[in-house]
Amino acid sequence: MGLLAGILAKWIMPGADPGGLIVTTLIGIAGAIVGGMIGTAFGFGSVTGFDVRSLVIATGGAVLLLYAYRVVSPRMWATSRGA
Repeated sequence: MGLLAGILAKWIMPGADPGGLIVTTLIGIAGAIVGGMIGTAFGFGSVTGFDVRSLVIATGGAVLLLYAYRVVSPRMWATSRGA
């Protein structure tokens, strides 16, 4: 589920990101967890299995984390280069 959610998030938000399949999978897994927490808090449900609702919630969380990753990632690269 995490890999599929990560792939869908990259499809929704295309772009050049550092990292490949491993980062996409990790963002998808973390997105499923975050999406499940947010979905439960707002009453949409949680990620309980492999169904369409759970996939949408997991993908939404992965898109949110991919956006956050893109915001934080350039700052991390600039800091590590001494800029």
